[in-house]
Amino acid sequence: MTTDTTENNGLRIIPLGGLGEIGLNMTVYEYGEDIIVVDCGLMFPEPFMLGIDLVVPDISYLLERSDRIRGIFLTHGHEDHIGALPFVLQDLAAPLYGTALTLGFVKEKLKEYHLDDLVDLRVVTPPARVDAGAFSVEFFRVAHSIVDGCGMAIGSPEGTVIHTGDFKLDQTPVDGRPTDLATLARYGEQGVLALLSDSTNVKREGFTLSERLVGEAFDEIFPTCAGRIIVAAFSSNIHRVQQVVDSAARCGRKVLLNGRSMVANVQIARELGYLRIPDGLLMDLKDLHRLPKEEVCMITTGSQGEPMSALTRIAMDDHKQIRLEPGDTVILSSRFIPGNEKTISDLINHLYRRGAEVYHEKVSEVHVSGHASQEELKLVMNLVRPRFFIPIHGEYRHLVWHARLARRTGIAEERCLLAVNGDVITFRDGEGAISDRVEAGRVFVDGKGIGDVGEIVLKDRKHLSEDGMVVVIIAINQGTGEIIYGPDIVSRGFVFEDESQEYLDETRKIVLDTLAGVNLEVMADWNEVKMEVRRVLRRFFNKTIERRPVILPVILEM
Repeated sequence: MTTDTTENNGLRIIPLGGLGEIGLNMTVYEYGEDIIVVDCGLMFPEPFMLGIDLVVPDISYLLERSDRIRGIFLTHGHEDHIGALPFVLQDLAAPLYGTALTLGFVKEKLKEYHLDDLVDLRVVTPPARVDAGAFSVEFFRVAHSIVDGCGMAIGSPEGTVIHTGDFKLDQTPVDGRPTDLATLARYGEQGVLALLSDSTNVKREGFTLSERLVGEAFDEIFPTCAGRIIVAAFSSNIHRVQQVVDSAARCGRKVLLNGRSMVANVQIARELGYLRIPDGLLMDLKDLHRLPKEEVCMITTGSQGEPMSALTRIAMDDHKQIRLEPGDTVILSSRFIPGNEKTISDLINHLYRRGAEVYHEKVSEVHVSGHASQEELKLVMNLVRPRFFIPIHGEYRHLVWHARLARRTGIAEERCLLAVNGDVITFRDGEGAISDRVEAGRVFVDGKGIGDVGEIVLKDRKHLSEDGMVVVIIAINQGTGEIIYGPDIVSRGFVFEDESQEYLDETRKIVLDTLAGVNLEVMADWNEVKMEVRRVLRRFFNKTIERRPVILPVILEM
């Protein structure tokens, strides 16, 4: 691990998250005594992270240098870019810079943790420049699947770095604000030291479709629906909500918002002027049954089939106020997030069982990506013409493919720096290389606990989920070493006790026979007794039924 230093070691770029996974985006820029941070995101748990609620970046490197942080700069308001702020800001104090909607979402999130009055939020309206120590940060607009997305031109004594954030080159965006190619071209003319670019869609050929196509798909589908329409989308996708509202209004349908985050985000977007909803169009849930089915359009969360989401409960016929009926239409207006395919497939099956017609991205253009495809990525490279290229925001395969794409545009192989979380990328006197490593990784959030669950606990949970647990309860006379109670065998997830009494009786006999052959000196040492019980039962279970449960001997003092 690198040691702290205050001497000028050039410009150092240190990714603490987002390189090797989708999510967890966090990048540190350091020059001399000054540090700025770009984004502070989380990721949702992978299947092996049993019981984990959220994953946030390890900020150990920043905690040791907290007095040098001049600001946290946010590209946009998606969870994978702002979601870790409530946890990080409990230990770090730094001003937050972002656009109005981004900070609107951040403030709502901080309220849940009673931090909203403690954090310095500074609204930036692109194009605008912020000076932060040795750095100057110019925000420029980019089109994405959320309103108010930005990229950043980060100036330093070593040169300018372009950090794109998440983007695509939508030439007909819903809000009329396309990606600011003029600013990218201007910096390209001036000279750019390095380009850090979104790798999410690098494998997709051509161009990403415009968001307006989704609105056109809604306009085609809505008039054909005889019953209620339920559109499931991410609550942060204000452009998508706007297009649902517009299509519903044209068809004479009232709009019901369902889901806490959907209601909150729509309110924030309306207050800031990013969402236009005509007066009288929104309806309350209590009015749902008063309107004819053909006059109802519902916008809800739960497009990924989350177990407790409103849409899942509707699909399972477990919602108190909303029941699907034949003739209703459900539109899943979001992508199938990798790893969620089976859950979403099950959701669709349940919706069909209720008699609904279902549209999703596999059968209709009810969703388009917010990330640039190959031709857009190449166009940005050619506009910026960076001396060095660093792919970001993607799994490792995405980073590799993006580096290959950069080489095809003429960027030399040795100037394509393929970094991972914790790598220190150093630029000095026009040269750049991966020079060092710092501590980086993932911190697990489980309930109210932050970081108290590590790899060993996850391994234990995985072990328990696969092989179950056996508890062996024994009472031993402390003076004589005599067993005066037990062994009592209690199992969970191992065998069904009511049907396995004969096997459990044999297990008890094995323990008794083993302890009968142990001398009194060993019986007086409870740790030795526990080790002996684990050893004999581990061998017995493996030999008889080839299972390896967690074995927990409990010794009672009598």
